[in-house]
Formats: sequence, C-alpha cells, structure tokens
Amino acid sequence: MQLEFFKYHGAGNDFVLVDARNSGDELFNEALVNRLCDRHFGIGSDGLILLLKDSSSDFRMKYFNSDGKEGSMCGNGGRCITAFARDLGIIALEASFAGIDGIHHARILNDGTISLRMKDVDSVQKLEDGYFLDTGSAHFVSFHNSIDKLEVFKIGQEIRHQSRFGEDGCNVNFIETTSESSFKIRTFERGVENETLACGTGSVASAIASGIRQKSDINSYDIEALGGKLRVKFNPKASGGYTDIYLEGPAEFVFKGFIEI
Repeated sequence: MQLEFFKYHGAGNDFVLVDARNSGDELFNEALVNRLCDRHFGIGSDGLILLLKDSSSDFRMKYFNSDGKEGSMCGNGGRCITAFARDLGIIALEASFAGIDGIHHARILNDGTISLRMKDVDSVQKLEDGYFLDTGSAHFVSFHNSIDKLEVFKIGQEIRHQSRFGEDGCNVNFIETTSESSFKIRTFERGVENETLACGTGSVASAIASGIRQKSDINSYDIEALGGKLRVKFNPKASGGYTDIYLEGPAEFVFKGFIEI
C-alpha cells in the first residue's frame, strides 16, 4: 500500500507527519517507523508524528523517535503538527491538542511563528555538573565557555546512559551563554541517539536552567541552535517550579509525497 506523508521543518528538526485520523495508529510499528525515518533507505527525519482524532481537543499528537519507539513530548514537533493541522484545515490560528504529557495550546502569530505552551515544570535538580529537569522530556543541562568544538556525540552519548538518570536515560544539552538573555545550544537526543540541529524541550530546559544559574529574574531567552533560532518564555510559580512556559519558533512545510509500505 501507499502511504501519503508530509515533511515539515521546525528550527533544526525535521519530521515526517501523517494524517492518521481515518486509519488510526495500528500500522505504525517500531520497524516501519524506523524505516520511514531512515535517511538512507526511507524518507529521512528526526521523528515521525501522527495526527489522530481526539474527543476532547482539536487532535491528538503521537510522536515516535527515529529509532521507531514512541517518544516523550517533542516541542519542535508540537509546533510542526500545529502548522500541519492548519494546512489540513483543522484549525485556523489556535489549537488545543493532546500530547503524551497532557493538553497543549498553540497559537500561530502574525509573522507565522508558532507559540506552543509547554507543560509546567514542578522541580529542577541542581547537580554538581549541571541541572536535571523534565519539560515533557527528561533533560540534563551543562554550561561551557565554548561549545563549537565540543565532542557532543561522544560526551552526550556517555551522559545519556548514566545510571543516575534512570533506565530511560535523558537528553543532554550543552550551553554557551552569549548574553544575559541569550545562549547557544547543542543537544544529544535519546531516541535519535545522535546530535540534532535543535531540540524544543531541550531549549525550554536550558532556558530555565540559565535563569537559575544566573540567579536572574529574566523570563525570556533567545536561543541559537545549529538549525535555527527559538525563543522560550516562562514564569516562576510562587509555590516553586515554573508555569506559562512557551516555546516559539518557525515551522515550515517542506514537501509531501507517497511511499510504498
């Protein structure tokens, strides 16, 4: 059978998106998803996203890492599926959709940038060598004077599997502060098992960690990833943790096609 797919790019991450409202998700096993995401023998992407029906919101997002396994929340993927839903005529400028970590709200701004509300962060662990927190996905954040020549694959792969982060491990972010309210980021992503050009949930984690490290009341950060620019906004909660967390950046349609499966 032929599968219709759509390719979107969101500030460094590329995704295969499928409108599965009528077909459902049973077809998409680990082996198929892995083959579709393969950059040599498939379509090629950082992950695959299904747009599914949902009884309590505009749609449901099901995200798979490129290794074929269902992943945790993907921020850049959330912005791309919002653009996809608009292009399908499901939404106009605002969306409410279900992700693996709960309901998300997104808005398409006047310049085409998509603002996605992320889950609240209840706590941040300050470790000897960095910070650990869950922004929809588990992230470790460390700070460096220069990240351009850092061996991100080698170091990230080692940290990602450390026992202190549990059986599932974590994503690993390397940060270089460039001003009080901006930084550069490089990320090793679990599931992809490699460095990616950007990571939405990692950018959120790194912005919050930056504020804590600098003991700053700044709540908006401009982020330069290898694949593009993002912005993160948030507010501290009086009871601890963070709320009103927004990830903002572009989400662009690349092409559509059919593949025999």
